[in-house]
Amino acid sequence: MEANSPNEYSVLATIKDTAYIIAGILICGFALKSFLVPNKFFDGGVTGVSLLIHELYHINIAYIIITANIPLIIMGAYQVGGKFAWKTFAAIIGLGICLQFIPYPVITSDKLLVCIFGGVFMGTGIGLAIRGGCALDGIEVLALYTLKRSSFTISEIILGINVLIFSIAAFKLGLPTALYSVMTYYAASHTINFVIEGLEEYTGFTIISGQSELIKEKLVLELGRGITIYKGERGFLKESFEVSHPVDIIFTVVTRLEVRRLKNTVYKIDPKAFMFTGIIKEASGGVLKKRARH
Repeated sequence: MEANSPNEYSVLATIKDTAYIIAGILICGFALKSFLVPNKFFDGGVTGVSLLIHELYHINIAYIIITANIPLIIMGAYQVGGKFAWKTFAAIIGLGICLQFIPYPVITSDKLLVCIFGGVFMGTGIGLAIRGGCALDGIEVLALYTLKRSSFTISEIILGINVLIFSIAAFKLGLPTALYSVMTYYAASHTINFVIEGLEEYTGFTIISGQSELIKEKLVLELGRGITIYKGERGFLKESFEVSHPVDIIFTVVTRLEVRRLKNTVYKIDPKAFMFTGIIKEASGGVLKKRARH
């Protein structure tokens, strides 16, 4: 079977991105109209600011979300790119239309259910939109803009903005509402990470051992792992600093279910092997993905 041409791949990627964005818009609208807005709950970021303004001044939430995001969309055109800005603008307009015209039902008034599931659905919608290449909340763009003009990290900037939002909510609408809204934001932010990173979580293994040949053979021929080899030197101990030996440094990526099995396999060959791991946020191509599809 022939591989897809670049044009076919581009069309498929566009369709996939569009599907992600539409799904994200619909789910965000559901989270807002069915959970957060009717129960006077808030989220973080620009959405949180919009909900707070809506609650304090009773302005239509659809108009506020669009208006609040427009300056950040313009900023995003310079910070990220024109394509990102146009896609984000279209997504925000789509969200506004959903909020204005789709009659989402109110699901529950139970505060615990609202803060958990409102946050989960909100995070799912925002995460899907990000996977589609746009943003339904411009807080990251604002943080990126501020980052270049201050010594704070993006996480610190977003945290500071959200602390301000929840502090105002506590002062104007009461501490319990603000605390429930913090739980909503927590649920949303973790769901966003889950959606963006995907259902599969991978671990990168780096192995340094004098028995590298046996380990390579075991990983490839018996475990079916793909490996990458770095050329290095081992030794350099305090009592014999001048003594070193060439060594193949092995790197491989496995699913979290295979972590224990890989460690046991390596230690059976070389109990003194040095290994360290790292979380792989996103993996594509290679032996790992080919095996994962089956």
